[in-house]
Amino acid sequence: MNTKTLAELALEQGKGIVHLAPTWVPRFYCVPGRRIKLHPDDYYALGSARGGIDERWLSSTTPADNGPLTAPNEGMSFIVFEDQGRTKTILLRDAVEELKGALVGERIWNEHHSWPMFSKFYDNMGALPHHVHHRDQHAKLVGQHGKPEAYYFSPQMNNHGGDFPYTFFGLEPGTTKAQVREALVNFTKGDNKLTNLSKAYRLEPGTGWDVPPGILHAPGSLCTYEPQRNSDVYAMYQSLVGNQLIQEELLWKDTPPERKGDFDYLVEVIDWEANVDPDFAAHHFMLPRLVKPLEEMKGYVEKWVCYRSHAISAKELTVLPGQTVTITDQAAYGIILVQGHGSLGAWQVDTPTLIRYGQLTSDEFFVSEKAAREGVVITNPSPTDPLVMLKHFGPENPELNVEA
Repeated sequence: MNTKTLAELALEQGKGIVHLAPTWVPRFYCVPGRRIKLHPDDYYALGSARGGIDERWLSSTTPADNGPLTAPNEGMSFIVFEDQGRTKTILLRDAVEELKGALVGERIWNEHHSWPMFSKFYDNMGALPHHVHHRDQHAKLVGQHGKPEAYYFSPQMNNHGGDFPYTFFGLEPGTTKAQVREALVNFTKGDNKLTNLSKAYRLEPGTGWDVPPGILHAPGSLCTYEPQRNSDVYAMYQSLVGNQLIQEELLWKDTPPERKGDFDYLVEVIDWEANVDPDFAAHHFMLPRLVKPLEEMKGYVEKWVCYRSHAISAKELTVLPGQTVTITDQAAYGIILVQGHGSLGAWQVDTPTLIRYGQLTSDEFFVSEKAAREGVVITNPSPTDPLVMLKHFGPENPELNVEA
């Protein structure tokens, strides 16, 4: 059976909604925060050379860029389906290439010829270094896309705050390029003290931030739901976090070979005006916003949780106990459950408490544009427990009015 036939079979079985297997990604420079529901024995399932598993990638057609030990298809989501009584899998990327607009919608396919985003749960015990994701003009020099991203701190995924629940964003107004350049030159001398030039914001569950490319940021230790462009482009600009030194090669990651060693280029990558914006929080912080007036939502509550970017957006949907609802959207989306159980279209769904590495779950799906537009019937049979899920969308969501 060829790839297209398999993809069609998977879409048909799910009546326009496909079932995705968990996708785990290690980071050798991170310590897992242990909130993404892996079994305690499995956070280092890939061995010490790979580091701890502190990310789960969602609806991903993007390979992880994890150095020379990166496994084939690392970071890529697989669709799971049945064929003559046997469980089979197919890469979501391959299904998108074969089904095109039938899966992601004609608008997305005609413009991008791909599923141009993914989301993840990022779960680190401490803070990451102050780093930057390149804008398009710099990313294309190394064959990648620029990377806008957004954060939402789901209450269900944050039973503790980790070691440092604060994120440094941008640079203090009045900071000069010469000061930043000096810190970058001092990268190999120990602590380059880059965050002395920045400002930390306390992170609160139930809120989020918009992070366009070119913005310096040092993500704090809350478990973060993170919709983003389909890219893994970045460079680490801070040399010491806690007691951990950052490898110099990460300072020059995704720098064109002919510009490596050029500290002026590293400064050029920064979107300067956006970083020194005196109203940074007002332009980037996000409180959830109701999708429609509360009185119009019968049996459910739906909120925008990521809404400041044209490239990505996300909603949080809560189906109240004992309710059956039909939810329509105007675009395809990936979905991950964070609380409760019930049914989603043709699928029985539940939120696992504990997951073994390699175990299949029933908490992650991808909804085709056709199914989204026709309406997905969702039932929450629990008399007490809400059914809560996060929905991540691609670029130019037709329902979303992006604010500056």
